[in-house]
Amino acid sequence: MSEAVPVPLWLFGYGSLIYKVDFPYLQRQPAQIHGWVRRFWQGSHDHRGTPQAPGRVVTLVAQAEAVCRGMAYRITPDVFAHLDHREKNGYVREVVEFCFDDGSRVDGVVYVANPGNEAFLGAASEGEIARHIAASAGPSGANSEYLFKLAEALRELGSEDAHVFAIERELRTLVASA
Repeated sequence: MSEAVPVPLWLFGYGSLIYKVDFPYLQRQPAQIHGWVRRFWQGSHDHRGTPQAPGRVVTLVAQAEAVCRGMAYRITPDVFAHLDHREKNGYVREVVEFCFDDGSRVDGVVYVANPGNEAFLGAASEGEIARHIAASAGPSGANSEYLFKLAEALRELGSEDAHVFAIERELRTLVASA
């Protein structure tokens, strides 16, 4: 949490921050960041899993030429008290540039779970990730609910995310055959 926070203060959401907005904001609009991809590589010990059986949630992974679409929120600094608690399981704040649909750009904050954190699970096939998600639940509910809500939110944004949608297809197949 060491990087300077830019003003005006913008926050970029690419996972549950798109659909679970439990914090006050001044403005909200679709945005994208370049050089990052969304991946289900972070463990969730506190929301969609437990310490003994972590679920899987998304983080960002650096990838040249990639674009990650999400939702940007203009917030006041006091909102970080809530967000730092919500994103405590391995996430740190990073400053990145956001691009809005009108072509304007602004620096803002995004939470990223880097590979060195204790909850990082890393890469796996979409099928393995789907099986992991199917078997996971925590205080915030079933891990599958997180995936399904994220996929729905991305469709509402008009965002194509091959990784998320492939895992969703795998999970729906698992659910249908159960």
